[in-house]
Amino acid sequence: MNGFVKGEIELLVNGKRRRVRVRSADTLLRVLREQLGLTGAKAGCENGDCGACTVLVDSRPIKSCLMLGVEAVGCSIRTVEGLRDAPIQKAFAENFAFQCGYCTPGFIMLCHALSESRPQASEEVVVEWLQSNLCRCTSYQEIRAAVRSVIGES
Repeated sequence: MNGFVKGEIELLVNGKRRRVRVRSADTLLRVLREQLGLTGAKAGCENGDCGACTVLVDSRPIKSCLMLGVEAVGCSIRTVEGLRDAPIQKAFAENFAFQCGYCTPGFIMLCHALSESRPQASEEVVVEWLQSNLCRCTSYQEIRAAVRSVIGES
């Protein structure tokens, strides 16, 4: 199949099985946004630098602009729309950890994964994880405060 031929695949997104027609060259980001209408993951740099498109694939943060939709077959995909009142969402609001909001869904997904996989993460680990996403509007101090409030290290 070349990049222009469409085929049908089934994805597990936010706990629901969804069938979509995609090209083999379609990124997971494009499939989520254009085929499934899940626009929380944002198209920023589209080369893996900014992290605005971060989603969870099998509970790991993945930059969806770097993964093909066909690679996600058989995986569990979670987008910001699928979090449903996760503690990190409330923490972002309470700590003013956003300004324009464009990068916020990617940060929330990254920080949710961190809080789930490393609930006792040190400040060094938090800083290391946050390096994979970029924000030009706010300081990372508020984002780190939001993460610390969820992982219990203030």
